[in-house]
Amino acid sequence: MNLRDGVKNADNKTSLESNRLSNFVKDKSKSLVDRLECFEDIISLEVGDTGLSRAKSFEREFNIRQLFIKYEGDNPTGTQKDRIAFAQIYDALRREFNTVSLATCGNYGVAIALASNLGGIHCKIYIPESYHTDRVLEMELLGAEIIRLPGSYEDVVKSSSVLAQKHDWYDANPGGANTPLQISAYAQIAYEIYEDLGDAPKYCAAPVSNGTLFAGIYRGFASLYKKGKTSRIPKMIAASSTRKNPIIQSFVQGLDHCKDLKPEIIKETKYNEPLINWHSFDGEEALYAIRESKGEAYNVSDKKMKEMTSFLLKKEGFKILPASTAGLIGLLDMHEKMNFEPDRFVAVLTAKN
Repeated sequence: MNLRDGVKNADNKTSLESNRLSNFVKDKSKSLVDRLECFEDIISLEVGDTGLSRAKSFEREFNIRQLFIKYEGDNPTGTQKDRIAFAQIYDALRREFNTVSLATCGNYGVAIALASNLGGIHCKIYIPESYHTDRVLEMELLGAEIIRLPGSYEDVVKSSSVLAQKHDWYDANPGGANTPLQISAYAQIAYEIYEDLGDAPKYCAAPVSNGTLFAGIYRGFASLYKKGKTSRIPKMIAASSTRKNPIIQSFVQGLDHCKDLKPEIIKETKYNEPLINWHSFDGEEALYAIRESKGEAYNVSDKKMKEMTSFLLKKEGFKILPASTAGLIGLLDMHEKMNFEPDRFVAVLTAKN
C-alpha cells in the first residue's frame, strides 16, 4: 500500500522571531512562567487567524450567495492539525512532560513534530506498518522518533496510548483525556469566522474523520451564541468518504449513537485516506453537533473530491487536498437540493495540496 495522505510541498517554516522564542522556551534555566509565555507568543505568531475568503467565482457557478472559504492551509504545516498540536505542546510544557506521543497517518504527526521541536519536547510518533506517507521525512527532519506498529490506525492509537500511560508520556492521541483541550483549540475556528463576519453563518460545512474538528467548530459557535455574541448557531454540514466513516453512516441511518463500521469494508485510496476509519474517536461529539444544529451529513466519492480540487484551483486559486473538499461538496449538494435563500455560508477547507 502506498498512500499519500499528506499535504505536499509543505515547508514547515516558522519565522525568525519564533525560532528566537523557541531557544528561550528550550532553556530550562529560565522560569517555567517565562518559557510558557514565549511559547504562547509562538502560537500567536504561527497558528490560526487563517484566511476567510469570499468565493465569488463559486457563487456565480453554483448560484449561491455569500459563500466563504475558511482556508486552514495557512497554518505552518499546511493543515488545521497545527491548532491542536500547539495547544497540546503548550499543555505538556505547563505540566512539565519531557516526551509527547501519538499515533498518526501523516498530517497530525508533522504538526506535533513541529510544535514539539519548537517547545523542546521529545516526540514519539507511531505509524501503522502498512501506511506509507510522504510526510515521514518531514517528521524526522523535525526531530521526531518514528516507530512502526502492526495493526490499523485505530489499533495503533490504542497501543500508543497504553505506552504513554506506562512511561508517563504526554498522550496527544484523539479520544483520550485531552479531548476537551483539542475541541477547545478547534473552537477557535468558529471564533475567527465570527470575528470576520460579525455573526454566525447560516450553514458551516467541514470534512469529518475522527470528528474532533467538527465538534470543536460547533462548540465554538454554541459558546458564542450562549454569550449573546451571535444571533444563531449555524446548521453544521458534515461530509466524508462514501460509507467509510462511522459519523456519517450513523447519522444517515438515524442512530442516536456513533456505531463502529466493520474494519474489512474500509478501503483506503490516496484521496479518501484522511477521512476514513472504522471507529471515530470523537464520533459521539460530532454526531451531537449535527443533530443539535439541525444539520446534515453527506457521503462524498473520490471522483467528486478529485474534481472539486481541480475546480477550486481553476476558479478560486486554492490548492486543496482532495479530502479537504468534502464539506464544501456537501454544502453545494445541499444547496442544489434546497435552493438556499440568500445568506452567508462557510466551508472549512482543512489542508493545502
